[in-house]
Amino acid sequence: MTARTNGSNGLARVLPLSITGLSIAGLALAAASSCTPYPQPTDRDWRTYGGDPAGQRYSTLTQINRDNVAQLTEVWRFAAGDEGGVQTHPLVVGTTLYGYTSDQTAFALDAATGRELWRFAPGQTSGQAARGMTYWASARDERLFVSNASFIYALDPGSGEPVAGFGDGGRIDLREGLGRDPEQNAVFPTSPGTLFRDTLIVGFRTAENAPAAPGDIRAYDVRTGRLKWSFHTIPHDREVGHETWPAGAARTAGGANAWAGLAVDTRRGIVYVPTGSPVFDFFGSNRKGDNLYSDSLVALDAATGKRLWHFQAVHHDLWDRDFPSPPTLLTVTRGGRRIDAVAQTTKQGFVFVFDRVTGKPLFPIEERPVPAGDVPGETTSPTQPFPIAPAPFARQQLTEAMLTRRTPAAHADALARFRTMRSAGQFVPLSTDRDTIVFPGFDGGAEWGGSAADPRTGVLYVNSNDVPWYTRLVPNTVARDAGPGERAYRANCSSCHGADRGGSPPDVPDLTMVGSRLTAAAIAATIVQGRGRMPGFPQIAAADRAALVAWLASGGKAPVGDRREVTSTGGTAVREPYAISGYNKFQDIDGYPAVRPPWGTLNAIDLNTGRYLWKVPLGEYPELAARGMRNTGSENYGGPIATAGGIVFIGATIHDRKLRAFDSRTGRLLWTGDLPFAGNATPVTYSVAGRQYVVIATSGARDKKGPQGAAYIAFALPDRRGGRTAAAPAARARGQ
Repeated sequence: MTARTNGSNGLARVLPLSITGLSIAGLALAAASSCTPYPQPTDRDWRTYGGDPAGQRYSTLTQINRDNVAQLTEVWRFAAGDEGGVQTHPLVVGTTLYGYTSDQTAFALDAATGRELWRFAPGQTSGQAARGMTYWASARDERLFVSNASFIYALDPGSGEPVAGFGDGGRIDLREGLGRDPEQNAVFPTSPGTLFRDTLIVGFRTAENAPAAPGDIRAYDVRTGRLKWSFHTIPHDREVGHETWPAGAARTAGGANAWAGLAVDTRRGIVYVPTGSPVFDFFGSNRKGDNLYSDSLVALDAATGKRLWHFQAVHHDLWDRDFPSPPTLLTVTRGGRRIDAVAQTTKQGFVFVFDRVTGKPLFPIEERPVPAGDVPGETTSPTQPFPIAPAPFARQQLTEAMLTRRTPAAHADALARFRTMRSAGQFVPLSTDRDTIVFPGFDGGAEWGGSAADPRTGVLYVNSNDVPWYTRLVPNTVARDAGPGERAYRANCSSCHGADRGGSPPDVPDLTMVGSRLTAAAIAATIVQGRGRMPGFPQIAAADRAALVAWLASGGKAPVGDRREVTSTGGTAVREPYAISGYNKFQDIDGYPAVRPPWGTLNAIDLNTGRYLWKVPLGEYPELAARGMRNTGSENYGGPIATAGGIVFIGATIHDRKLRAFDSRTGRLLWTGDLPFAGNATPVTYSVAGRQYVVIATSGARDKKGPQGAAYIAFALPDRRGGRTAAAPAARARGQ
């Protein structure tokens, strides 16, 4: 797929915002109608992750609209844990809301009151993110598929009890059936599967270093749990794409997994799969070639798993530039013709748009030359794909002119450090001699919350992180007299936490004093189960895990012990030849991004034309706002939803703990609602008994300086039907 480009990689111009929505006339109308009932919506639930199988995150409800959204108030609250992150996009089926607590316990609530109906705790604990569930129903049966650790359970939605006839006692183990020892497979279904008829299609999260599971896409019978088909994202011998890997890679390579979620065209029977990077993330001497089907959007026959078409967005990925979001299916108009399309957002800030049947790009894509690497043993791809349109929704290259001017001291410090780094745009291979700027960062551009689309207009709404990160490659060597604990750390932990165990707080914790914060048992449990951003490492052999725990708990001063090489459970050495110096955010001396704002944005892109309708900052830092530095934007996790009432709802921002409502036509901020913790999740909207609600999961995990805990918060308009008033926010379900 080649094309020509003008080379533009700047941000789209912010269009003037017309004064609509909450106009003077609109305010007068709202005031005049304040004593009359709101328009009654047709009851509508939210029974699919992403709103529908197409992943549009769109609702036809209009009771809450541009003219009255400013009257939203909190109507119930459900406590969901004392610590840990909740990233759940809940489901609402009929009058019941389904979600997860911070320890991945599933629950059901009365969607109108927040009263708990049941909860399901399977026995094992999990520190993994749980972003959603899958609901299936036929004329005679219904099931709710939930995840915990490496398992998918089929529950009775009415009682929360496992369905005995599904899999093994009500669950399937995703570690099995991958052609490897299941005990070695770090497999976690953090995003829910999607449905095609009576088939549940799933991906999963896996380890970021070897041994990692191969990212097979698998389909299971919803009634029995029987495996129906598998698609090998690391092709087996003689399968199409195997030539892009070294011989025999399917037996040892890992990753290329679909962790972000899927979308399905139910009419055509096509499932769209965005895949991740191959292992190792930042060095690929063991995987020479383009490495299909990593970093690819793959269209599969949903009934058989047969590949229909694919597009690879990063060849031989060395930057962890996996697809971070589920695809979004929508229909656009091009040349007077309606085209069913699939849009895929990226960490680079690109949007790729394809004809969903043929895979033909709807905007040209150019393969551009990119810099070669200089690390011995590495073979980089000479070109990478760049879409001509839409323009990137995040900045692409950090320059001196873009450095922070927040204070003279902050600017001077950022400038001095910037001049020691490389900053040459996209796809610059990491070096061992100095830090390389990655902009947008490793969590840059789009994220797992997904995009929203208005099916009536073909407009895509996507939020973006717009801050730089940096890192370099460091030889992953150990002293000759190092014991098994230190060797286990080098093999499994140093790529994230660094050779010195210092991490990149708060995203990657400092482990130098972890023994003072956690017991040995807690450290061991975290290693096996993972926590938050960290995948679990069940593949580390028990003896090596015990040595690693002792070494960490002692601050790296445990007895040397024997000098044997660290092994996985199956006996395969796992130490990488290189690690990275850390996932380092480029911050100023006070901990704010070292680049000029905006640090996070919300964007509306007309995919009929590829042009931006508007771009606005998303979020702010309360302490900076108090000093007059408003609307800086901030890092954000979780996505938007759009409604026929003309609203885009989004939480996502870390520091200000707000849910916001924007005018979908102009980007004008219409309302903010206070949250107890950050709304690092995607909200939902639904109606029960003629009343529309907006619910978002909140948690404090990403802002350690803020309050800690987790809760689901529901908002609605004041209930004026028949003169009744909504229950006060203090009437909260505690979920005990």
